[in-house]
Amino acid sequence: MRGWMLLLGAAMLGGCAAVGAPPPHATQSFFADAQFRAPAERVSADEIFALSPQMRRFIEDEIVPSARRLGRQKALVDALQRGLLKLEYDSDLTRNAAQAFAARSGNCLSLVLMTAAFAKALDLPVAYQKVFVADEWARVGDIYLAIGHVNLTLGKRATDAGGTAHRVGVKPLESEGLTIDFLPPDDMIRMRTRVIGEDMLVAMYMNNRAVEALAQGKVDDAYWWVREAIVQAPGFLMPYNTLGAVYQRHGAPAQAERVLAYVVEREPGNLEAMSNLVTVLKSLGRIDESQRLAARLQTMDPDPAFSHYKRGLAALRDGDLPTARAAFLREVARAPDYHEFHFWLAVTYFGLGEVEPARRHLTLAMKNSTTRRDHELYAAKLARLNQPH
Repeated sequence: MRGWMLLLGAAMLGGCAAVGAPPPHATQSFFADAQFRAPAERVSADEIFALSPQMRRFIEDEIVPSARRLGRQKALVDALQRGLLKLEYDSDLTRNAAQAFAARSGNCLSLVLMTAAFAKALDLPVAYQKVFVADEWARVGDIYLAIGHVNLTLGKRATDAGGTAHRVGVKPLESEGLTIDFLPPDDMIRMRTRVIGEDMLVAMYMNNRAVEALAQGKVDDAYWWVREAIVQAPGFLMPYNTLGAVYQRHGAPAQAERVLAYVVEREPGNLEAMSNLVTVLKSLGRIDESQRLAARLQTMDPDPAFSHYKRGLAALRDGDLPTARAAFLREVARAPDYHEFHFWLAVTYFGLGEVEPARRHLTLAMKNSTTRRDHELYAAKLARLNQPH
């Protein structure tokens, strides 16, 4: 799987950036609870940062003794960085703090939640940052996801009094702010960030769970997760886009249109909401509106994510391997770290009888995979390709 690294940097804790509050009608009026069955599991923010007994033991046995020598910030980082926790990046599921610790893996949001849970237990102030990186996309079935990135900064305790902090007593060793980031080694450059509130981080978690449920066809579960995301951070627009997708999958296009139109009105440059709204308007029979919006979207984004990928797959189905190769090469050129583009390019090269480039791109697909399942799939195919014939 793709190698990820924990990055550190000194930083000052700043105030949380406010998210614009929506008008009063913009939350409850968008919900339709009676249309959905109860969720299969409890949907609550209470458990996101909760410590498991194993996490509490880890703090007492591994972090607290080191904190007396290093300070709590560096002791926590040391636990994450030097093998006490052998963390592995895995984008398959957004885990809460305890789940990420138990699995020793998670996506960047899961690892931030786990780190924040430890920091809270150590009485360290925590601030969260949205990191502005180049757009990354992923695909789950027929759902295309824009992937964001977050990190966190550990502050210095204001007082030594009470609890774990009193037992550790290492205030002079702590810096004003220490930023922890889980990034691929290739991305270890200075990034622009914006401080966000914990309410938005929680909403991001809820929204991720909603998208994951939707990708699995669990529309009812997706509704309750995204509903709670909106409740947690009403001014954060991403969950409204997800809610629109939930309504569309649920067979309620009129409700989807209301939510998506609200997002586009509040954020006219939101390409994802516009793209979803084009589909919804078409399903409502509002063809002229759909076409006008599609033309506007085409002007704003003439070369959308996965467009060459889709053309490549269509060419493969038609047996047009040279056209497929050209399409996949274009996707690889603009998203060189996305595993699926390398995989299908490898398939195309193999079909053309070009084994060496097929092997090279299959290796890149394996290295850039972000789930154990994909890594094992590509590794197995590469092993078969490497067998003597």
